[in-house]
Amino acid sequence: MSNDAATGTPTLDGPQQEPPAHGLGASLLPADARAKTEGTFPYAADLWAEGLLWAAILRSPHPHARIVSIDTAAAAEMPGVRAVVTHEDVPGDSAYGRRIADRPVFASDVVRHHGEAIAAVAADHPDTARLAAAAIAVEYEVLDPVTDPEKAFAAEPLHPDGNLIRHIPLRYGDPDITGEIVVEGLYRIGRQDPAPIGAEAGLAVPRPDGGVEIYTASTDPHTDRDLAAACFGLDPDRVKVVVTGVPGATGDREDPGFQIPLGLLALRTGCPVKLAATREESFLGHAHRHPTLLRYRHHADAEGRLVKVEAQILLDAGAYADASSESLAAAVAFACGPYVVPHAFIEGWAVRTNNPPSGHVRGEGAMQVCAAYEGQMDKLAAKLGVEPAELRLRNVLATGDILPTSQTVTCPAPVAELLRSVRDFPLPPLPKDTPEAAWLLPGGPEGAGEPGAVRRGVGYALGMVHMLGAEGADEVSTATVKVHDGVATVICAAVETGQGFATLARQIVQETLGIEEVHVASVDTDQPPAGPAAHGRHTWVSGGAVERAAKMVRTQLLQPLAHKFGMSTELLQITDGKITSYDGVLSTTVTEAMDGKELWATAQCRPHPTEPLDASGQGDAFVGLAFCAIRAVVDVDIELGSVRVVEMAVAQDVGRVLNPAQLATRIEAGVTQGIGTALTENLRTTRGLVRRPDLTGYALPTSLDAPDIRIVKLVEERDVVAPFGAKPASAAPVVTSPAAVASAVRAATGRPISRLPIRPQAAVAAPPSGT
Repeated sequence: MSNDAATGTPTLDGPQQEPPAHGLGASLLPADARAKTEGTFPYAADLWAEGLLWAAILRSPHPHARIVSIDTAAAAEMPGVRAVVTHEDVPGDSAYGRRIADRPVFASDVVRHHGEAIAAVAADHPDTARLAAAAIAVEYEVLDPVTDPEKAFAAEPLHPDGNLIRHIPLRYGDPDITGEIVVEGLYRIGRQDPAPIGAEAGLAVPRPDGGVEIYTASTDPHTDRDLAAACFGLDPDRVKVVVTGVPGATGDREDPGFQIPLGLLALRTGCPVKLAATREESFLGHAHRHPTLLRYRHHADAEGRLVKVEAQILLDAGAYADASSESLAAAVAFACGPYVVPHAFIEGWAVRTNNPPSGHVRGEGAMQVCAAYEGQMDKLAAKLGVEPAELRLRNVLATGDILPTSQTVTCPAPVAELLRSVRDFPLPPLPKDTPEAAWLLPGGPEGAGEPGAVRRGVGYALGMVHMLGAEGADEVSTATVKVHDGVATVICAAVETGQGFATLARQIVQETLGIEEVHVASVDTDQPPAGPAAHGRHTWVSGGAVERAAKMVRTQLLQPLAHKFGMSTELLQITDGKITSYDGVLSTTVTEAMDGKELWATAQCRPHPTEPLDASGQGDAFVGLAFCAIRAVVDVDIELGSVRVVEMAVAQDVGRVLNPAQLATRIEAGVTQGIGTALTENLRTTRGLVRRPDLTGYALPTSLDAPDIRIVKLVEERDVVAPFGAKPASAAPVVTSPAAVASAVRAATGRPISRLPIRPQAAVAAPPSGT
C-alpha cells in the first residue's frame, strides 16, 4: 500500500482491485459513526437516573503536605448535602493500584501531589456539591516537595515503599569496547497529558443486594471492578462496571480515583450519584506521560556502524507507581532503537516525586527513548559527514537480529524498506514568497516573522513499539458469537476506545460466516474479561477470540450439510451469504442452512508467553514488535524560533491491512499526537504545582496545526503468530513523529534540539562564528 501524491489517501500498490463491501479488507464504517457525528451518541456525562445526586471531590492545593486535621462538619450541615466521605469511610482497602496498590483512595496523613483526593461530597445539585467540598476545612503542614527526580534518590522517602520504584541495569556485550567515533547527549522529555476530548464522568447506582453498578468510560472494566470492590469491602460479583461511550482514549482512559469515590457515595447514600469532572480536575486527577531525563553515549566505527550504546534513563513517576515499571522496561529494552547494536549498557530508573502522577499513555517508554537515540544518530551523522538517512540504513535492524535484551527478532522487521520509502518520496514544494502565502509562514500571518528568516529542514526517525503486554503478562481474551435469524451478535468485553475493535469484530464475523448484519454487544463485567485496551491487544487477542468463536459457529453450520452430501466442511465455502461446494453441487444460503436454529460458540485467544527481564535486563519480554519510519519537513523562522510542520511522510509495518480507511485515520491521529509532543504539549509545574491545568494553558495541536500527512507505504508482511497477521497501528507513529520533527528542526537551525517540546529559543539559529 502506498499514498496518492495529490491527496495523501492510501492506495494499494500494483493492479487495482475493487475493495470488498464487507469483511476483512473493507473500509467498513463504525456502527456508531452517525450518532457520534450528529452529537446524539450517549457518553457517561449524559447519563441520568431517578433521584440522582451529584458528586464533587476535594483535592489538595499542595504538592506535599502533612494533614493535621480534616473537619467536614460545615460541609455536612449544608442544605442539600447527603454525604461526606474521607479516608475514615473507606470500608475495604485504603489504597489501590493496577500494578502496585500504593495510591490511597483519600489522603489520610500526607498528600503527595497537587490535586490528590482528600474527601468527596454527594449533594442534590452540582453547585451544592462543589460548595460543600470547598467548605471542608483541612489543616495542612506544608512540606518541601521533591520535584527533581535526580534528587529523589537521596531524599527522605515520600512513600512507605520508598522513592525507587524500579531499577533495570541492562548488560549486553563487552563493557570495555569503544568506537572510533563517540557522540554524547543529554535529553529531556516533558509531561504530556492524554487530554481526552471528554473529561472523566460516571454514574454509580446502588443495588438491592448491597452492591453497586458503576457506569463509566473504563478501558479495563474487570480490573477497575476488582480494584473498586476491594476498596468497598465487597466481593467482585457485587460490583458491576458498565462501559459507556468512550470519548477518546490514548491509554488508561478512566483512573479508578474517579470511580471509587463515586461508588462509595452511592453505597453511603443509597442513591444514584453522578460525577462529571471539570477539565481542571481531569488534568489534576489522571496520569500523564512520564517526564524523562536521558543521558546517551554512542560509539561507532569510522564507517558509522554502531559499536556500543551507553545510556542512563530516569523516569519521573510522580507520586505513585501506576504503570512506571512497565514503562521503564519498554524504555530500557528499546533504548538503542531499531538498530543493530553489538554492545549495550543501559541503566534505567523510575522514581517517586511530588510531581503529578505518571502512567500509561500511548507508546510509553518507547517514545522518550526514540527522541534521544534519534538525536544521537543525527549527531553521529553530522560528525561523520554522512547523510542522516544513509547512516541509519547502515545500522537498521532486520528479522533474525538480536535485541540488547538477547531476544531474537522473529517477526517481520522491514525497517530498511520503510526508511527507503520515506527517503525516496518526493519532497513538498517550497512556499512562494508572496503575501497570499503568508499564512504558510511559521507562526501564521500575525507571527511577525520575515520570509527571509525562514529555513526549511528535513529530518528522519525510526521507531519501534511492542505489541500486547510484556514481561510475563497473561494476555487472554474471551469472545462469544451468536447467530439467529440471519443476524450475528458478538459478545466480548474488549472496549471500543476509538481503535476500531467493534468494527473489526463485525468484519471478522462477516468474513467467516458470510453474514452482513453483525452487532457488537455493549461491554460490562458480567462478561468474561478481555483485558485492557492497550498495545494493539484487542486487534490481536480479542480479535483472535472472535475469529475462533466465529469459526466454531461456521463448523456447526456446515457440518450437517457436509454430512448430507458426503463431503468435508473444508470443501464448502461461504461467500456473500451463500454456501457453495467446490464442485457446485451444493448451493444454498446461510439463512436456509440455519433453518431457524440459533448457533453460538465461545472461544479464547492467548498468545505465546513472555518472561520478565532478569537482573541484567535480559529475557524474551515481548510477544512481537512493530516499526515505523517518518520523514518530517519543517519550516523554521530562525529569528523567532517558530516552527511549522509542512509534511510528515510515513511508512509503517502493519502486518496486514484490515480496514484501510480506519488504518489511515489511526496513523494520521498518531502522527498529530506526536507533533503535539514535539512542539506544544507540556503540562508545566512549578515546585510541583500544576500551572494552567486547562486547554488554554495546555496547548493541543488543532486541525490548523496538522500538516500534510503522506502515508507513503504500508508494508503488509504478516506476522505468522498473530491472528490475521496484523500489527498495532497508532502507537508506532506516536513514538516516531516527535523524533522526526526534532530531527528536521536540527537540520533547519543547526541547533542540537535536546528537549521536547521544542522551545522557541531552542529553534533560534546560532549566530555565525565571530559575530
